[in-house]
Amino acid sequence: MTFREPGRTMWARALEMMERSDRLYRQFFHPGRRSEHGPTWEPPADVFETSRALKILVALPGVNPDEVEIVIDGGTLYVVGERPMPAPHGVAIRRLEIPYGRFERRIDLPPGHFDIGERTLDNGCLRLVLRKLA
Repeated sequence: MTFREPGRTMWARALEMMERSDRLYRQFFHPGRRSEHGPTWEPPADVFETSRALKILVALPGVNPDEVEIVIDGGTLYVVGERPMPAPHGVAIRRLEIPYGRFERRIDLPPGHFDIGERTLDNGCLRLVLRKLA
């Protein structure tokens, strides 16, 4: 029989919910960071690990794959680019929910050395395979 401390479990869940809330907020709003050069939004990402690689999906619908920069610096993967805002003429914007402008996604990598292997954009998702190096 395992003993669990209800207070710790509740606290851990509360912290996890706060982190998720903070990430959602950062995805769409960067208070004080609306400069011309800084990122204005953060795309969502999923990271999966196998024994030989990390498989990463970054949601980037409407982004030209040639305009995405992918860099590993230290233990962090950077995915940087821009989704330009469509410029239709003679229309009034009634709703604007899709984030546009410069984006940057930082993903902390597990310990180890990685090499960017595959890189594809499929159905609006950037798919990366980071090979683990010995």
